[in-house]
Amino acid sequence: MYIQRDLEAKLRRYLGAREILAIVGPRQCGKTTLMEHVFKGLKNAKFISFEDREALELFSKDISAFADIYLKGVDYLFIDEFQYARKGGKQLKYLYDSFRTKMVVSGSSAPELSVQSLKYLVGRIFILNLYPLSFSEYLRYKNPRLFGIYARSAFSEPVVERLNSHYREFAVYGGYPRVALARAPDEKREVLKNIYNTYLLREIREILQLPDDFKLSQLMKILALQTGGIVNYNELSSSSGMAYHELKRSLNVLMKTFVCAESRPFFTNKKKELVKAPKVFFLDNGFRNTIAGNFQPIADRPDSGQLNENFVASELVKSGIELRYWRTKAKAEVDFIAESEGSLMPIEVKSSLSSPKLTRSFKNFLGEYRPEKGFVLSSSLVGKRKAASSSVEFLPIFAAGGLG
Repeated sequence: MYIQRDLEAKLRRYLGAREILAIVGPRQCGKTTLMEHVFKGLKNAKFISFEDREALELFSKDISAFADIYLKGVDYLFIDEFQYARKGGKQLKYLYDSFRTKMVVSGSSAPELSVQSLKYLVGRIFILNLYPLSFSEYLRYKNPRLFGIYARSAFSEPVVERLNSHYREFAVYGGYPRVALARAPDEKREVLKNIYNTYLLREIREILQLPDDFKLSQLMKILALQTGGIVNYNELSSSSGMAYHELKRSLNVLMKTFVCAESRPFFTNKKKELVKAPKVFFLDNGFRNTIAGNFQPIADRPDSGQLNENFVASELVKSGIELRYWRTKAKAEVDFIAESEGSLMPIEVKSSLSSPKLTRSFKNFLGEYRPEKGFVLSSSLVGKRKAASSSVEFLPIFAAGGLG
């Protein structure tokens, strides 16, 4: 079953542009399904996958013959699993320069795709990121009518409770499409374990050329249990058994393959604000919970605050917002600092909040930077208030994806 993706509209819009379209994202996030869905509505189009070794070999060793078979007289060519063409960027450049066929490729964001291939294609390619489902996409599939109310931000008390019932499931099992399609909790857990073991852990191990995945799995488990904490490289190195350079390379690959995302420190005043290590979040709560080995309901968990914060981080990334956090030498801290059209936007995450109160840290940030608006996210509080010269909006946590 096809789950409508927000990226579909942009993909269709760019089909008329000259540039190659590259859809990149983690395995099992729906790249092939999205491409096939768009492909079926086109005339004079071809769809191939580089899991087909014959097509891949022809592309790699005889590009002229590949063009004769797949491009000549064809308006659209879709190539799935393009990352298997380890040095495919040079070949793709030749096809782009020699033919008018519109090409759409997809692949995981392995370094071989993002560096070796794409370096030949500057000015010739648009990169489109596809992530696991956002909460908005998930809700549109699960309950289209409720999604309509959500999209209008009509957050009355009964609506908030109904939306929170969906959020509580999403916060535990995440947004991988196959997980969303599964009905029973045990099936969801099995799918997530399969994604972790068969796809991501194996792929990352191969990229890093590790003899086994013990250290890598240890590192990922530590990150899962410390979600949202500031990274201490020495402690991570000691706990995972990785040397410092190995640790840094592994963390970089986790970012490149859309497993994790970094939140870097925001600062303008070096005398007051710490220039420190990043925080690390996972791009899918279900994947994070698989690593942590905990699928308990969010209300019964001691790490509910981490899950809520991780959800907000992932929703911001899916909205195209670069993650930042603010912390001073006096230990004043704001969870997220987003920049939208040149304006700063502080975001604080609280698991529960009964009245529109602001922390001292949040007030300090508002006084220092005087942003036009800020947000405080909690389980159910909805409202607004003024603080200094800023307008602060209180919203449920599930609304995080609409802040950008």
